[in-house]
Amino acid sequence: MVLSKGFEIEMYTGTPQGDIVGLSDKITADLEGFMREPDSRNVEYVTAPFDDYERLLCGLLCPRVKLRKYLQDNGNYTLIPGSTLSLGGSKKFFRSDRNNPYHDYIENTYGTKVVTASVHINVGITDPEVLMRACRIIRLEAPLYLALSASSPFLDGKATGYHSTRWSVFPQTPSSVPLFASHKHHIRWTEEQLASGAMQNVRHLWTSVRPNGDNRPYDLNRLELRICDLVTDPIALLAITALLETRLLQVINNPNLDPLIKSSFTNEELIAITLQNEAACAENSLDAQLIHWADGRTITARDWINELYEPAVSIAKNHGFGCFLSPLQKIIREGNQAQRWLQLHRLGVSTRNVMTQAINSIQERELELEDKLCSSLAA
Repeated sequence: MVLSKGFEIEMYTGTPQGDIVGLSDKITADLEGFMREPDSRNVEYVTAPFDDYERLLCGLLCPRVKLRKYLQDNGNYTLIPGSTLSLGGSKKFFRSDRNNPYHDYIENTYGTKVVTASVHINVGITDPEVLMRACRIIRLEAPLYLALSASSPFLDGKATGYHSTRWSVFPQTPSSVPLFASHKHHIRWTEEQLASGAMQNVRHLWTSVRPNGDNRPYDLNRLELRICDLVTDPIALLAITALLETRLLQVINNPNLDPLIKSSFTNEELIAITLQNEAACAENSLDAQLIHWADGRTITARDWINELYEPAVSIAKNHGFGCFLSPLQKIIREGNQAQRWLQLHRLGVSTRNVMTQAINSIQERELELEDKLCSSLAA
């Protein structure tokens, strides 16, 4: 058994020099398959769910190649890596749709704290109780995926002291979200939040992990991991996704793999530990010191990921996607995007030059992958 997987990708648009420019109103008017965010400086596309990673790779690449061509043809614009307004612009909100009342609420309540770019990974699980158990486990381990994906060390041209500035400022909403003990618990809690106004609508649940479906909270069919910074290298993103899939396969096959069973901590203590771990990974990513939810021991994010990686290898091989998991070791060994950028920055490379190098690198990487893989699949 393999699970269906899909992505929601948010990306900034701007100039080859790294300055972010709001173009989403034009993009969504001219190109199918792209959606607006409340601020016009980033745009979103969603891949269809696929079981196999080869098609998932093309689902990631093809819309981006189409968008790149459009941007180049309409003012020599490009796609900007990273998950924050790295070179400037955090003082002002640029509305993409002034007639949208929900956008009014977002701007007035959160300001530019939400003007970030990220990737949401959706994995199909149709049994609602298994899905709730999966959400419990992955929420406690979500900091590890942030550690692997961190790509926002800069804001307004300066290093902030965080590897994921995005997650350090992003408003998790509502302010207190429990581990859901059952589907009924999730339904009851969501209805209470909507009635109180803590959530404006069913989408207004901004946590690291949430159950998702076409008729939330009643009809659910997937786990959505929302904590990851934007991972621009498709191969790295697929490796992170493969780790997530192997963990979910373990959860599905082992009903006892559940923090409500395997942890001595209370629900409230587990949430407190997780928030502390998220904050630690936002600051130091793979080098962060974390508290393990199962036994309370202190462990680095890198070592915890390595513990998950060992059993993941055999699971991925048995299910036919081992080659997509293996690039994870490169991230663990060489660092995530934020760590590599900060290393250049410490050597004296300016923030702008770090970003312009990254802009060129991701475009070259995408073209390389498209030429090698997508054309052969299309044939």
